[in-house]
Amino acid sequence: MIKVLVNGANGRMGSEVVTAIGNDQQLELVGAIDRDSDLASAIKDTGAQVVVDFTIASAGFENTKIIIAAGACPVIGTSGFQEAQVNELKALAQAKKLGGLIAPNFSVGAVLMMKFSAEAAKYMPDVEVIEAHSTQKEDSPSGTALRTAEMIAQARTSNPEPTSDKEIVPGARGASLHEVPLHSIRLPGVVAQQTVMFGGLSETLKIEHNSQHRSSFMPGVCLACKRVVDEQELHYGLEYLL
Repeated sequence: MIKVLVNGANGRMGSEVVTAIGNDQQLELVGAIDRDSDLASAIKDTGAQVVVDFTIASAGFENTKIIIAAGACPVIGTSGFQEAQVNELKALAQAKKLGGLIAPNFSVGAVLMMKFSAEAAKYMPDVEVIEAHSTQKEDSPSGTALRTAEMIAQARTSNPEPTSDKEIVPGARGASLHEVPLHSIRLPGVVAQQTVMFGGLSETLKIEHNSQHRSSFMPGVCLACKRVVDEQELHYGLEYLL
């Protein structure tokens, strides 16, 4: 069995992970700690092979460095990573020949939504992303929205049509990454939703994903825990392990 430590176990996502790990016959839950615990000591004391981190965006980068330094495989669901941070963490993992995963989204449906959006972008370069999460989410836009914009930009074979940047109210057009407008909604009652809307000549295309409960992320988390121990590099995106 693969020994797994969960960091952020008292949170909404972390508590779901604890239950999912405990119910998986190939995984052994050896520890469940809060984000204020001594992560390095917990890894050493439990002998964890894999550490799942669902804490907060501001702590994710440092936590991942601690996990790698301790010789465990990181499975990171905490969002808010910048490209330079991901590249630094990949280099640290490669130096130790450690497998790991930073996943903007652990839902298989959300991963497919991103892949389908990248495919559509080859033919319809004009696109906007609207994402919605609960009011407790610390960062905006979501990691899923950022990753979607990156995948769309990589897949485009032509440039989008220019649009007016005149805003009567500042911020009305949202943020922009790689010429993909991003809009974030934060409301109570929402778990995780994202719509990718494409526009073409006299037509539109919507690709939408909804997570109705946090349990939708658990098959991806358990899959990652099993796969990373056989890897020798840190991946960004669950699609690399599917």
